[in-house]
Amino acid sequence: MKNFIFIFIIGFFPAQQSWNLQQCLDYASANHPLIKQATVNIKKNDRQISASKGILLPSVDAAVNHSYSFGSSINQSNNQREALNTQYDQFIAQANLELFNWRNYLNISLSKLNKETSTFRLKQAQNEVKLNVVQTFFTYQNSKSWLDVLQTQISGMEEQIKRTEKEVEIGSRSKSDIYDIKANLGTLQEQWVSAKNQRDIAKINLLNALAITENTIDFIMEDQESLATVDFENPDFTKNLMEKNPAYKTVMAEINAQEKSVSLVKSAYLPTLNASYSWSTFYNRVLGKDEVITNRFSDQFTQNKNQSLFFGLNIPVFNKFQVKNNVEIAKLNVINSNYDKELVINNLTQSINSIKAQFLNAQEKYHLLEANFENQKLSFQKSEEKYKEGLMDAYTFFVVRNNWLQANYNLINSRNDVIQQTELLKVLESELN
Repeated sequence: MKNFIFIFIIGFFPAQQSWNLQQCLDYASANHPLIKQATVNIKKNDRQISASKGILLPSVDAAVNHSYSFGSSINQSNNQREALNTQYDQFIAQANLELFNWRNYLNISLSKLNKETSTFRLKQAQNEVKLNVVQTFFTYQNSKSWLDVLQTQISGMEEQIKRTEKEVEIGSRSKSDIYDIKANLGTLQEQWVSAKNQRDIAKINLLNALAITENTIDFIMEDQESLATVDFENPDFTKNLMEKNPAYKTVMAEINAQEKSVSLVKSAYLPTLNASYSWSTFYNRVLGKDEVITNRFSDQFTQNKNQSLFFGLNIPVFNKFQVKNNVEIAKLNVINSNYDKELVINNLTQSINSIKAQFLNAQEKYHLLEANFENQKLSFQKSEEKYKEGLMDAYTFFVVRNNWLQANYNLINSRNDVIQQTELLKVLESELN
């Protein structure tokens, strides 16, 4: 319901909007084509379950046949072959039922396992989409922060040039200071153009991760008072996270389905018991011979009625080793699925441990940069006072100022990195919806 309201609002407000990370994740997990495809597959599995159950029901057919015969044929009145032209109408109703076929019951169980697998695949698709959104979201935020830092540096240098030019006019500064500042301004402007391109590409990638084709959304970071902490000291941290991951649950469900397929193929060795019931009647009339008396339709309909009841037991004896080979193939599929499980475990272990290492590194780096940022800020304040008093040249002040702005960006980038790894862990820790 929450996602529906969110999408409903989007439809009525197509203008520029501002989305935070959670809004991006909510939208992507409900609207990405991969998610929609996985949802359709679950519905298909529901139909397959219904179809498997429907096999247990009898099949009923009815037919009406109308034909003409010209030439030599059997006279229905005396059962003799004569040269006759006849009209023949037949009415048939038949019901067939498999009283026992173990394969049908195994098909129901397999269909349910396939639906369970599809449900896990849906969650797996949601996780993959979310992980991609988180990574592209923070790449965009970092590129945008870097562009802001460069813009601040450029604006500050432009003001510094104006101020220095006035100081040159009154003779308190040498003209070389202006040349030094302008030379560095050109370098920063070149970096700004590259940074703008990186920001634009990052936003395109983020929109693509969300499967949105129109650039009508601005993506913003919400302020967080404190960074999250994660209990990595738990010895079962990686194992617990892996076992509830949908990729792991998907491969386990696939193994169960493959094992059930072995039983399904083996069922071809078992006998089947079938039954059928049929009812029929006919109407026959000789054409072109008035001397032949034909009973009325209603009389023939009643007189010619026939019913039959059939029971049959089919016992497989020899099937050219087809069932044996199919069983062996099904067993090999189980072995392959177990190898898939090992691959999934290896990949998940690598991903979880990588996120863990990056989280701890980003957290440590952030705390170091916090202290460095305060030192750079104090250095800038003192240098600004010296520059105003004429005790520092323009180029040195430019270096100090840029170091402070760079430290500011590094702190923001490091904080974003910690938050990013936290959000990635949240996605991996999320249970099935």
